[in-house]
Amino acid sequence: MTPVPSSTEIARRIGPDLVALRRRLHRAPEIGLDLPDTQAAVLEALADLDLEVSTGRGLSSVVAVLRGGAPCDGERPVVLLRGDMDALPVAEETDVPYRSERAGVMHACGHDLHVAALVGAARVLAEQRERLVGDVVLMFQPGEEGEAGARDMLAEGLLEAAGRRVDVAYAVHVTSAEHARGTWWGRPGPIMAAADEVHVVVRGRGGHGSAPDRARDPVPVACETVLAWEVALTRQFSVWDPVVLTVGAIAAGTKDNIIPDDARIAATLRTFSPAQRSRTHEVFTRVARSVAEAHGLTAEVDIPVGYPVTVNDATEFAAFREVVVDLFGEDRWADMPHPEAGSEDMSFVLEQVPGAYLFVSACVPEDPQDADDNHSPRAAFDDSVVPDVAAALAEAALVRSRSLAARP
Repeated sequence: MTPVPSSTEIARRIGPDLVALRRRLHRAPEIGLDLPDTQAAVLEALADLDLEVSTGRGLSSVVAVLRGGAPCDGERPVVLLRGDMDALPVAEETDVPYRSERAGVMHACGHDLHVAALVGAARVLAEQRERLVGDVVLMFQPGEEGEAGARDMLAEGLLEAAGRRVDVAYAVHVTSAEHARGTWWGRPGPIMAAADEVHVVVRGRGGHGSAPDRARDPVPVACETVLAWEVALTRQFSVWDPVVLTVGAIAAGTKDNIIPDDARIAATLRTFSPAQRSRTHEVFTRVARSVAEAHGLTAEVDIPVGYPVTVNDATEFAAFREVVVDLFGEDRWADMPHPEAGSEDMSFVLEQVPGAYLFVSACVPEDPQDADDNHSPRAAFDDSVVPDVAAALAEAALVRSRSLAARP
């Protein structure tokens, strides 16, 4: 009997095809929830596999269910693997031969590698179907970059795609800097922040710049609001449950001698626990309104709810980490002491099912500290890591479905 090749052996064998797919996607990036060309490329790449494939109703998603062939006593476990597909409104400045052919649009966050790796995981699992005790849901998701595509896919029934609710979920994100190529890292608990926008309109009364006493100038009040927020950060919130506030825009007026009617503030607010997130909304709203009221003005505050905290379940993180270390060695792993303040809409999935989200470096330069980071027009990703990610995702599904099936 011919032995079944390992996940890494299969992934490396099909590696050239996966890299070719990644480069095809890189040439034709698409933004947002409507990604018809990317969706078509995914469907084509999966066409020869025995999968149950469906596409989204309100977005260009692809969900494919791969049924395992190994016997299972009782209900079969379901593992979800996710790859996001969308690009960014960035004009590419790299010199790779497969650079973006669409002006002002670039795969500057490596999602093209994610798609190719998830296709690879599907192929690896298809070749090892008889080893797979459970079923696998392959989640190809548009709209990660601010459009909350994962939330839309959940609303369309993602977690029930296999006919039973998903038990666990895994995802991997590549980076173009920070660690040497091929290094994996992550942490249990919060790994990425919740991200909410803050919009404030300070309402005053315009007038002539020579007579501010006959107006209600919103500009210094907006500036004072920002300073009052900074004081609130250091005096009302614990350093052990941090809050990150960045004011990205203050806008008011049209001319140097005209006091405007209003001033506008736009900020991003990042937190690492649901309780702290809720509290920041209350404090920052109160501060803005109170500062305005102290000067006889009013402030309208809007804090729409954005992406939640991305939280790795401790058990699932340990399981995924063990898979990575078993495949690639302890020297390819780096512990992550603190969460990062970026955000990720895989958080919506991990709110509903336990799972884990890891990072892996696809850094091109030898010195990752000199490399341009994700979202830069010069961000470059070494697609030699794609087979490794494919193998890790597939092996996580194989190993975890087996252990879940063995539960009493």
